[in-house]
Amino acid sequence: MTTSSDEQTGDDGPEAAREEMRAFEARDELPSDPSEWPDGKAKFLTFGHESDEPYGEGPTAKLGPGTVERGADGTVMVNGEQVDNPEDYKGDPIPGGPTDPEAERTPAEQQRFERR
Repeated sequence: MTTSSDEQTGDDGPEAAREEMRAFEARDELPSDPSEWPDGKAKFLTFGHESDEPYGEGPTAKLGPGTVERGADGTVMVNGEQVDNPEDYKGDPIPGGPTDPEAERTPAEQQRFERR
């Protein structure tokens, strides 16, 4: 008789992963640190995948607003309404990326910067 690795570890496989994700979705607050999110097979499941509600409603409402629109003038609209402080919807720059003030500039970026 052969046993799967799931049976050997006592893991129920896909159903255990779904149950872990359901329990995670039921939490009042979600962690901002990705290392605190489910691990194992549950990390491969989509958050809120069993819900019929559109994004921004039901479990996915805990992830943030359903629509965030950015205007060329710097305005930010959330769910069709302009927000008072657009900075609240701006993320930190990616280290080493083009918006990182600490990143070294490439020669082309340096030339473009000097022309201003």
